[in-house]
Amino acid sequence: MAKQASSLKGGGNPKLGAKIRRLRRDHGKTQAQLAEQLGVSASYLNLIEHNHRKVTVDMLLRLSEIFDLEMKDLAEGDESQLLADVMAVLGDDLFEELDLTNTDVRDFVSTSPQVAKAMLLVHDALRSTVDDARDLAFRLAEDDDEDGVIGISSGQAAPADLVSDFMQESNNFYPDLEDEADRIRREIGILGAITFDTLINYMKTALDVSVVLSDQYVEFQRRYDPATKQLILSPRVDVHSRKFQIAHQIALLSAGPVIDMLLMEGRVKEGEARNLGRVALANYLAAALLMPYDEFLNAARQFRYDIELLQHRYNVSFEQVCQRLTSLNNPDNKGIPLHFLRVDIAGNISKRFTLSGLPIPRHGGACSRWNVYSAFMSPDIVQAQVSYLPDGAGFFCIARSIRKGAIGYGAQQSVFSIGLGCSLIHAHEMVYADGLDLVNREAGGQIGVQCKICDRMDCGQRAFPPIHQRFRVDENARGMSPYAYAGWPHTHNDPGGTR
Repeated sequence: MAKQASSLKGGGNPKLGAKIRRLRRDHGKTQAQLAEQLGVSASYLNLIEHNHRKVTVDMLLRLSEIFDLEMKDLAEGDESQLLADVMAVLGDDLFEELDLTNTDVRDFVSTSPQVAKAMLLVHDALRSTVDDARDLAFRLAEDDDEDGVIGISSGQAAPADLVSDFMQESNNFYPDLEDEADRIRREIGILGAITFDTLINYMKTALDVSVVLSDQYVEFQRRYDPATKQLILSPRVDVHSRKFQIAHQIALLSAGPVIDMLLMEGRVKEGEARNLGRVALANYLAAALLMPYDEFLNAARQFRYDIELLQHRYNVSFEQVCQRLTSLNNPDNKGIPLHFLRVDIAGNISKRFTLSGLPIPRHGGACSRWNVYSAFMSPDIVQAQVSYLPDGAGFFCIARSIRKGAIGYGAQQSVFSIGLGCSLIHAHEMVYADGLDLVNREAGGQIGVQCKICDRMDCGQRAFPPIHQRFRVDENARGMSPYAYAGWPHTHNDPGGTR
């Protein structure tokens, strides 16, 4: 308990003061009123809100009572993902001439998180508009549009980003969908692992839908025809994907209204974002159906998060297990707070979610030192990595490459890498951490989030100069990369690091 108390002191969390200030304002309290409730002077509270005084555990307890919060929620208010997203946006050439400091950006995100989120939406819209303009100019120059019809998007944030934000804000946990999965399992009348034939029988008896395997090569994995009430599956899809696609269609047919309600409550707009949201929530329900919450969490703990053992027990894929592990966030029975990402061989992030505290870039690729990239060099082998960000935060991550797509001779497959990880605090709960040094920082890898916002000036894999530090290129000196040279000044009139 002493160790926990030590870690909750506000001096170690520069975001805590701003969070207290925001909570006070949200509850309509003056500094004098809150100070009186805390038993301190208004001037002392002012120092706390500006991170000039530490917050004791006793004061955290009183604050949690005043604002009706769990103490851990008050102390762990981690906005690192939002900060990373804003920092990445400020890496745009549009802001090149502004002398923005790290401290400026952190204060902005801590004190005005909703405004920061609004800024991300505006930037997403700007990116979309610029991309549309470039595409239009290219197409007009090439004169490819024979019928004169050119599709222009609305300039809104990309649907995938909107859905990703929706899942992140929900902590990737939906009690209503867990209840729907339990209901369907009761109707099926099975407690153990669900088989392929069990799903087919349920589709026929409960939904009057026939599942057929196409007798020829098709370009889709699954296609449902409402007129004939047939679900057609490709013969080139493996059994794990077939099971999941049937479960996905069951989710759409059995819980469509619940899915629509959740998207409406989450303010996911109609159109492509809403359609993509339906796919995402149907996938969630499919996973909950194949891997029931309490049973799966107990198995994960028993196997110490050994993904291959969980694959074997539930007859599902590596990626399906990893994604289900990230959704075990019931406040009454939680799994490890995890992050998850999927990247392709070009470094593009196609899926991302984080509860571990590791910021995952909103656009583009992440730090090339993450093992999710090196996993491509050792196919089908789980790699483990202990790593530290420049601010000292430590993480334990595993990664493995996978192949997805059609099976059979001549079939085209896509190669991805799956990354899954947690804070070092929870690393000992995962079997992959056995034998690794989880204490000595010198034994771990030194990583960043993204080149443009990374403080590591001596990184030999740096691909871009940092946006928050001025740099010079010396024609007479060469570091490990053109942007990594120890002779550069690390800051510019600001101990926090500036542009």
